[in-house]
Amino acid sequence: MNAMNEAISKIGVVPVIKLNNPERDAAPLAKALCAGGVPVAEITFRAAGADKAMKLMKEACPDMMVGAGTVTNTDQIDATIAAGGQFIVTPGFDAELVAYAQKKNIPIFPGCTTASDYHAALKFGLEVIKFFPAEQSGGLAKIKALSAPFPQFKVMPTGGVSLKNLAEYIKAPVICACGGSYMVTADLIDNQKWDEITELCKKSREIVEEARNG
Repeated sequence: MNAMNEAISKIGVVPVIKLNNPERDAAPLAKALCAGGVPVAEITFRAAGADKAMKLMKEACPDMMVGAGTVTNTDQIDATIAAGGQFIVTPGFDAELVAYAQKKNIPIFPGCTTASDYHAALKFGLEVIKFFPAEQSGGLAKIKALSAPFPQFKVMPTGGVSLKNLAEYIKAPVICACGGSYMVTADLIDNQKWDEITELCKKSREIVEEARNG
């Protein structure tokens, strides 16, 4: 895997974040995640100002890996790059967006949940793909089944991942990292519960380390 994929894999979890108030929350959230040992964030375009949030998080924690989620058009890719974003995540597989991201030299993790999606991703030489929504699409059992004909991929399941099933996913060699919003819920962010976010990140890292090292 390339350097960014390796770094994300080492952390093991990727917070999926919807920020309603970037000016107030982006910087303290970045610091809370880093303090918990999770210096990575996927900021979704489900809320306006995702590009602003990425810029503010990078300014607060320059060594953090920050990218965009729920990317559905090329304008959002351009906005991510302009804001200093380092990766793109799409909910489904869109060949146009994958080609555009590769043209712009920014890593992209497209959503893939079927053999047809995997076939399409294979043509673009991708190393890591997103599996979304994970639990609703068959979970780890389906990921393992698809890995048999497609051993080239590492997978980032997102959707339905929590502290309760994180270890089960991480133990599987096919899993690169797990995306999740359980450590960055609307309640935690809107009520500025930064210490709780840090503790959930620490707990997540502990689960990842234990699952991988036994």
